[in-house]
Amino acid sequence: MRLTSKGRYAVRAMLDLTVNSNGNPVRLQEISNRQNISLHYLEQLFRRLRNGQAVKSVRGPGGGYVLARSMDEITVKDILDCVGENINPAKDIIGSEAETANTPEFHISKDYFQNLGVIMKEYLQTTSLGDLIRKSREKDLGGRPDAPTDTPEPKPGYNMGTPI
Repeated sequence: MRLTSKGRYAVRAMLDLTVNSNGNPVRLQEISNRQNISLHYLEQLFRRLRNGQAVKSVRGPGGGYVLARSMDEITVKDILDCVGENINPAKDIIGSEAETANTPEFHISKDYFQNLGVIMKEYLQTTSLGDLIRKSREKDLGGRPDAPTDTPEPKPGYNMGTPI
């Protein structure tokens, strides 16, 4: 049930990209410096994120990465799925020694953790990058979602350059 550093770093990097993109490509070196995540590790994560169609890469001078869809269309679950993160709390129960014991306690706990997995999946599926950014801004503005911000709303995609 543990979320690994791979999943946490991928979400952090995607949030960084969302906040700092403003429709322009962001270099992984910039994300690496801001988030204190190894550049080599980010390259591996972004390869998976690109293959999962969460980001697009832009070649050439001024190149880097942009979101492949709007920040409201990319969920935390999408990001975790792209990098191969599995946080199902019941994954270790199926096929375990306790299952062969076939006790009522096993079935009660198995049902509980399977239900928890469904709730977690729904929460991750309904939380987008945009939701997280807006919640952060509300918190920074004293809970006022309508207060003006200095940070412009990130724009999806990139109009110039050649996406890979």
